[in-house]
Amino acid sequence: MIALADGEMSEMLIRFLVGGSVVTSFALISEVLRPKSFAGLFGAAPSIALATIGLTIAKMGVQYAAIEARSMIFGAIAFLVYASLSSFLLLRFKPHSLTVTVALLPVWLGAAFGIYFFSIGTVIR
Repeated sequence: MIALADGEMSEMLIRFLVGGSVVTSFALISEVLRPKSFAGLFGAAPSIALATIGLTIAKMGVQYAAIEARSMIFGAIAFLVYASLSSFLLLRFKPHSLTVTVALLPVWLGAAFGIYFFSIGTVIR
């Protein structure tokens, strides 16, 4: 079993509390607004990302957190490309979903690295 230091444990607790609060907030908002999938859209990764950015700013500073946030944005754009292409192929040709989603993982990776390499020099470091 891996022992956690006090700092790591408090970070995990903060992530848990912030992530849980954001997920709960969006679940409550989705009860009022439509569509109900609104809560799922913002409930998972963005809530953890918010907690992580806050912790990173506190621990490493704003400059480092900006770089991390930029990386998160690149990953999200690459995921959008992956999800859009997967959705198109699944709807158009109706192949087995496991085959399509696994076969297109290199597309996600390629899109993320492509965006990263094309953005170097254009984004404030």
